[in-house]
Amino acid sequence: MALIDALLNGLTLGGVYALIAMGLTLQYGVARIMNLAYGQMLIAAAFAAYALFTTFALSPLLGLLLIAPAAFALNWLLYQLLLTPLVRRARTSEALEVDSILATFGLLFVIEGIVLVIFGGNYYNYDYLGQVITLLGSPIKANRLLALGFAVVIGVGLYLVLHHTRRGTALRAVAVSPTSAQLVAIDVRKAAAFAFALGGGLVAASGTLVSMFFTINASMGVVFTMKALIVVIMGGVGNLMGCLVAGLLLGLTESLVATFVSPGLTLAVTFGLFLLVLIIRPTGMFGKAGA
Repeated sequence: MALIDALLNGLTLGGVYALIAMGLTLQYGVARIMNLAYGQMLIAAAFAAYALFTTFALSPLLGLLLIAPAAFALNWLLYQLLLTPLVRRARTSEALEVDSILATFGLLFVIEGIVLVIFGGNYYNYDYLGQVITLLGSPIKANRLLALGFAVVIGVGLYLVLHHTRRGTALRAVAVSPTSAQLVAIDVRKAAAFAFALGGGLVAASGTLVSMFFTINASMGVVFTMKALIVVIMGGVGNLMGCLVAGLLLGLTESLVATFVSPGLTLAVTFGLFLLVLIIRPTGMFGKAGA
């Protein structure tokens, strides 16, 4: 019974990790933007869902239809105003990564400051779909299963879009080689802006779903950024299915260690697994050598 509990908890936790990381793998893998404000964007979306639920009694699932498109638009605007000048002056993708780290590091504190002004430094939570479901004889909350379901559906859906549509093919071409993509008439800047905005919409969707069962605080965004970055690098930068697999693997590992060894060792095991993957596969589990 303990093993089944640990496996189910690990799968739901891993689904949350994968869901959170999918937007970052698009922003970093396609747009070449290392977004250190990513976790803070998730927290902002979670607080928006909290405000809609507590003030207007609006279901987070309905709030998702408002928050995700708004985040897409805001991230597109952010790319145009803040990041496009960096893209224009950067001579190499490596230089762009460094510039984006500095820019989004400042953006992190801007978003955190706005959330602190509105909500203060207290911890907030609410319960939606918190009913306990018995699965394989093990109790688990419905909202966590919902997050796992969304992770699988979004991951598979985006994979199909990227591999079976013209827009998706263009995004993959930009991820592999922006210079070569330009030679086949792909507008690299438009593709990068779209990928960054789509990543922003995805992180807002994950923040809305996470708010249903996580206690949130204005200053905890860095935790989500760290987890998302670990999952993205483990799975292979720009690889959505790798992101899903890496998230599930990380969640299962943490759950098994917490159940059968010690909860205090989960962070150490997380980084140990991360380093092990990097030693064996420096480009990630599903990354291509030399990509």
